[in-house]
Amino acid sequence: MRWLWILPLAVAAAIFSLSAQSQYPGGIQLPPPLDKVAHATVFGALALALDLTLRITRPDLPLYRRHLLVLAAVSLYGASDEWHQAFVPGRACEFGDWVADTVGGILALTAGSLHLLVTRRLGALSWWRGRRRRPDPARDLILVADPHWGATLTGLEAATAAHPEADWLFLGDVFDVWVGLPGMETEGQRAFLAWVEARRTAGRWVGLWLGNREYFLDPHAARFDLMGEGIGGTLEGETLAWEHGDLINTADRQYRLWNLASRSGLLWLVFRLMPGGTARRVSAWMERKLRTTNAAYKLAFPREAFRAAAEAHPGMTFLTGHFHTREGEANGLALPWAHEGQFMVWREGRVEDL
Repeated sequence: MRWLWILPLAVAAAIFSLSAQSQYPGGIQLPPPLDKVAHATVFGALALALDLTLRITRPDLPLYRRHLLVLAAVSLYGASDEWHQAFVPGRACEFGDWVADTVGGILALTAGSLHLLVTRRLGALSWWRGRRRRPDPARDLILVADPHWGATLTGLEAATAAHPEADWLFLGDVFDVWVGLPGMETEGQRAFLAWVEARRTAGRWVGLWLGNREYFLDPHAARFDLMGEGIGGTLEGETLAWEHGDLINTADRQYRLWNLASRSGLLWLVFRLMPGGTARRVSAWMERKLRTTNAAYKLAFPREAFRAAAEAHPGMTFLTGHFHTREGEANGLALPWAHEGQFMVWREGRVEDL
């Protein structure tokens, strides 16, 4: 799909061509602030073209990282465009034009994400890296959904000792909150990553699909055989599909908005600029808020929405965590809360208690 790069390149070339002229095509005059609106519009179009192209050609990029790359490219191109105009007779090189270019990119990316508040078409915020094929699909695949661990990895050591040959798939919310930024990780999270390394060294496949309590973990993707987020979890050659489950209920607009905001490039920048102690306190506050907010949607299992999501994977077993209760609809199964070491297993094409 590399040919898609023709789209943003064509938009960039059109902007360059316009900036080489002393006036707008047809002699159009755009007094302030309409001239700034024009700048914002064309650079917004460039941002959307870049975002679409990166989404399709680089499915390994999380939403926040993709948006930061797009915004950086648009802003830098806007700066070069202003420098270019300085050599065009009759054109002024204004700082305000560059600001309009950058703001146009921000507004376009924001507007281009609004559909994610109301739809199940969530490819724009979904990503994955790694291997979708297990070395031996006949092995047991232990399924761990929502353990919400703190300092103690309840049940993990016992299950590992009892099933040393098994592969592992974690369906999200592994810890109460896990922020993958320097200085944010806890001893429990470091112990879990050491366990993952030991399992992989032993030749076992380990996957992690992120939930609503994991943030910016993609720097750890290479530590796992597979890491992903959003929808679209599958294994090649196996009739198994999954997602965490937090995006099943399209009626939960409050959570959808929080999900977008909390995984945005803006929040990543804020956390990166915070001192480590402040960032940890903010993370703890987020965890407390997550326990008590939006209770009406958390208490009721979205049965119809879950069934529709499952039926979108015909011929497969569709799994989620998130709901902390065992529920079944059509070909779908919501796994129970693994807080007390209650793990499940995918064995010979069926899901069973471990």
